[in-house]
Amino acid sequence: RQIADRLDDRFRLLTAGSRTVLPRQQTLRAVVDWSWDLLDERERTMLREVSVFAGGWDLTAAEAVCTGPAADLVGALVDKSLIVATPDGADGAHGTGGMRYRMLETIHEYAVERAAEVPGLRAAAERRHGAWVRALVEEAEPRLRSGEQLPWIRRLETDLDNIRAALDRAVRVGDEVQAGRIVLAVGWFWWLRNYRQEATVSVRAVLRLGAARDALPEGAGPDELRALADAADPVDALLAAPEAEAGHPLYELRMDLRLLDLFLVSESGQPDLVTDERTPRYVALVRAAFEPGGPRAARLPGIVWPLTAWTLGGPAVDIAPDMSAVVANCREYGGDWEVGVTLMYRTHIRVDSPGNLRGVDEDLAELRVLSRRVGDRWMGAQVCSAAGEAAMARGGFAAAESEYREALRLAHEVGAYAETPFLLARLAEIAFRSGDRAGAQATLDRAGEASDRYGVAESKAYVAVLRALLAHDDGDLLRAREHYETARATTVAGSAPPQFMAAIRAVDAMLTALEHGPAQALPIVAQGLHEAVEYRSAEVITAALVDIGADLLARLGDLSGAVRLYAAADHWRAGSVRPEPERTRAEEVDAAARATLTPQRYAAERSRGASLTEEDALRELSSTPTAAPGT
Repeated sequence: RQIADRLDDRFRLLTAGSRTVLPRQQTLRAVVDWSWDLLDERERTMLREVSVFAGGWDLTAAEAVCTGPAADLVGALVDKSLIVATPDGADGAHGTGGMRYRMLETIHEYAVERAAEVPGLRAAAERRHGAWVRALVEEAEPRLRSGEQLPWIRRLETDLDNIRAALDRAVRVGDEVQAGRIVLAVGWFWWLRNYRQEATVSVRAVLRLGAARDALPEGAGPDELRALADAADPVDALLAAPEAEAGHPLYELRMDLRLLDLFLVSESGQPDLVTDERTPRYVALVRAAFEPGGPRAARLPGIVWPLTAWTLGGPAVDIAPDMSAVVANCREYGGDWEVGVTLMYRTHIRVDSPGNLRGVDEDLAELRVLSRRVGDRWMGAQVCSAAGEAAMARGGFAAAESEYREALRLAHEVGAYAETPFLLARLAEIAFRSGDRAGAQATLDRAGEASDRYGVAESKAYVAVLRALLAHDDGDLLRAREHYETARATTVAGSAPPQFMAAIRAVDAMLTALEHGPAQALPIVAQGLHEAVEYRSAEVITAALVDIGADLLARLGDLSGAVRLYAAADHWRAGSVRPEPERTRAEEVDAAARATLTPQRYAAERSRGASLTEEDALRELSSTPTAAPGT
C-alpha cells in the first residue's frame, strides 16, 4: 500500500526508505543526476520536451513536439541510455513497422521533474503534443472506416496513452474545443474497439467542462473552473437554457458530443437516463438538432439520431420512417460509408418489424455493393449479420450460418470483438435448431466467455436463454429455470429488443407448463404476444409465440384451437420454414388432429385459423380451457 501510494513520485521513494537501503537509493538518484549533468542544453531541452509523451513516440511525433533537431538529439539520448529505442511491433503488439522510443518509467518521472523547472517550456511542449494528437486522430478518423483501417487502428492503439494524455490536459486547462475535437475524432475508434466505458467518461468530462465554462464567474481561475466542472450536470445545463445554448458558438460541437454520448450508452440501457424524469425533454432537444437533416446529420454521430426515438418512446416506436429519412439525407450529403451504415440500420429494423422482410433484399443488395466499395470490415460484418438475420427469419439456417461465420471472421479481423458474442450465440442457436447439441453447447460456451470478456450484457442474456432451451430439451427443469432467471436478471429493463423479450416470455411459458401445467402457461404466452404486437415485432416472432400457444392448447386437449393457431402462424410466416423442435411438435399435433377431427372440421379450423389476426389469436390464448372441449 505504501509503495502504491507513492508510485506517482518515484524519486521521493528513492530517498525515503530505511537507513539500511538509503545509500543504495541515494546512489541511484546520484547516477541519474550525473547522467543529466553530462547532457548539453539541447539534450536537456529534448528530454524535458519528450516527457510530455505517454507510452512512447516515433520520430515524426518527436519532430512535431520538440524544438531541436529530433533525429540527432533522440539518437544522442539513446546512446546515453536515457531513451530506449525499439523496433515498433517487435513484440507483436500494434506495430507500425518503424522505430519507437520511450523512457524507463523512473527516467520519465525524472524528466517530468526537470521539465517542471521550466514551466513555459513544458507548457509549450504540451500544446504542441495536443496539436499533434489532434492531427493524428483527425487524420485517422475517416480511414478507420475504409480499406486502410487496419494499420490506422494499430496506429491509434499504439498511441492510445498519448491520446488519453492530450485529452486529459485539454480538459484540465479548460480547452473545450481541443478536447471536444479529439473526442469526436476518436469516438468511432472507441466504439469499434470496445472502449465504450472509457469513451462515455471522456465525452461527459468534456460536456461538464462546457457547462462549467458557461457558469464560470468573470475573473475566475483554473481551480474554480475545475471545481465547477467536477460538479456540473450537462443535462441540467441544456434544459435550463436551451435557447441560450442554441445560440452558443460551440452549439454544434456540444450537440455532437451529446448525441455521441447517447450512442455510446445505447447498448447499456442508459441506466442513468432510463429512470431520469428529465430524459424525454433532454433527448428531444438533442434529437431536434439533427432531425432537420443536412451535412451534420449525414456524418457520425449525426446519422444515429433516429435511435433516440427508443429513449423517448420505448421499443413500441416505429423508427423505420426516420431511418428512411436519414438514408435519403446521407445520399444527398454523405458518402458511401454513411449511406451503407444507415441502410444497414434500416435493414436490421425491417428484419425485426412487421412486413415479412419487405424491402430487405433490395437493401442487402445495395449494401453488399457499398461494403465492397468502402472496404470497411466492420461494415462487411454488419452486412453479413443482417443477411444472416434475414435468412434466419426465413428458416434458411444453412445460409444464415454461412453469413454469421463470415461476419465473425470480419469482426475478428478488424478487432470489433464486442460484436462476436452475439454472432457466436446465433451460430449456437443454428446448431441447436439443426439437432447438433454438442456443437450448440460448445459454441454457447465460447459465446458466454466472449460476453463476459467484452462486457456485452445483451449477449450474455441471449446465451442464458439458449442454455435454458437446451436444458428444457434435456428435461432438466431446475437447470433450465436457473438459466432463465439469469437471462431475466441480466436484461436491462426497457432496453432489450422486442424479439429478445419474446424469447424470454417463450422460455418462461415452456417451463411453467412443465412446472404447473399448460393452463398456467397460456397467460404468459398471451402476455408475450401482446408485447410483441405492441412493440411491432416481425411475424416470425409472433408466429413462434403462437406456436407455443398451439402446443399448450393441444396438451389441454383443445385440438381444434391448436389447429387454428398453427394455421395462423403458418399464414403469418408467409412460407418461411418453421424451425425445430417446433416443427416436429407441430407435425405431431397435426397428426393427432387429423386422427381426431373429421376431415371437414379439420379443414374448417385450418381455414378459420388462416384468417386470424394477432388480436384474434390473443383472444384464443386468453380463454384458458379447463377441460378438453368437444370435437
